[in-house]
Amino acid sequence: MAHAQHTGLSNLQLELLKLYARNVSEADLKAIRYLIGLYFAEKATAAMDQFVEENKITPEQPAAWAYEHLDLARV
Repeated sequence: MAHAQHTGLSNLQLELLKLYARNVSEADLKAIRYLIGLYFAEKATAAMDQFVEENKITPEQPAAWAYEHLDLARV
């Protein structure tokens, strides 16, 4: 981590630089981008699932939140 602080790059950026130092095909690059996106999407889903469970949120509540700003505009 000391190296990341010295360069101003995060540990993820440094790891990706190591990967990109290798010559990969466009197809591999596309697959890597997809996998990185999938990884973070799964983390976000797990965090949201945990939030929903901890706060006992019903399926109707997020749907109501989507239109809450319209109700505030009428006040």
